Amino acid sequence: MRTGKKILVSGVKPTGRPHIGNYFGAMKQMVDMQDEYDCSIFIADLHALTSVASGNPAENWSGTELSQATLDLAIDYLAIGLDPKKVTLYKQSDTPQVAELAWIFNCITTMPYLSRAHAFKDSQVKEKETNVGVFDYPILMSADILLPGADIVPVGMDQKQHIEIARDTAEKFNRIFGETFTMPEPLIRKDVAVVPGTDGQKMSKSYNNTIGLFASDEEVLKAVMKIPTDSKGVDEPKNSDECKVFALHKLFSNNGTDADFLDLKARYEKGGIGYKESKEILAHKISAFIAPLRAEREKIASDPEYVIDLLTAGGKKAHMKAEKKMEEVRKKVGLTFNQ
Repeated sequence: MRTGKKILVSGVKPTGRPHIGNYFGAMKQMVDMQDEYDCSIFIADLHALTSVASGNPAENWSGTELSQATLDLAIDYLAIGLDPKKVTLYKQSDTPQVAELAWIFNCITTMPYLSRAHAFKDSQVKEKETNVGVFDYPILMSADILLPGADIVPVGMDQKQHIEIARDTAEKFNRIFGETFTMPEPLIRKDVAVVPGTDGQKMSKSYNNTIGLFASDEEVLKAVMKIPTDSKGVDEPKNSDECKVFALHKLFSNNGTDADFLDLKARYEKGGIGYKESKEILAHKISAFIAPLRAEREKIASDPEYVIDLLTAGGKKAHMKAEKKMEEVRKKVGLTFNQ
């Protein structure tokens, strides 16, 4: 029986720059949990390739773009406090065993089963043709999760199906070839807030309503001033529970416990503050929060070789662990001579 910390596995696609919704929704949790769990966190560059095939994948594609995005994401995570001494941080492609295992999983998975996956259904609605990578995405993700022996995988409710597919895949493999893979559990943090964007919807790159995690003061102010509000005047009482500006205030006020936040809430309810002043206060809070992160990021980014070396070291560690497990898998399915 295994002892020690539970294994946490999480992957992040290097697509687009992170925003404060990403931070409070996922990135912060990785930093907060790195002491409690044995964390394997990979940058999902293989998964990112599924987006290449929009239109003609052979046209206008530069590998430099993906490699730079991968490096940028590693810098982002280091800047917010992810400690490479505590976690294994690596590129997904540095563990080619996941692709090998995904093929083995493909051979025990039916097409009707995969056709029920949310990502595939969404792609069929949005795209004229769905590439095989999108269709097979959940199986590669199952390999990502099962190969390092994940006990838990932090996900939002919208990603719970991926863990269910990984569990189904593990159960089927174990039943056919013998006990091999741990059954992972989703870790869904109910206390994680849904961060509103500058248009009032959930903050998302696809809605173009984000506030960048490393944005300049000017960019923050411009974005905050776009947040929609009602037409109530300065002296009128306002409903803090319905105000999207106020919801963001809470995120930057120790979850609503700071004295200035409580004072702001009182002014909202009694009247005496206008939305313009509230937005200016919020922009100042966000900029004060971002400034040290931005400075740390600039410092780390000035030495890209250091970051590449960290990813390489993490990749070697993850590769060794993956290869040990794959030796067991190959033997069980008959890909090696059992002598």
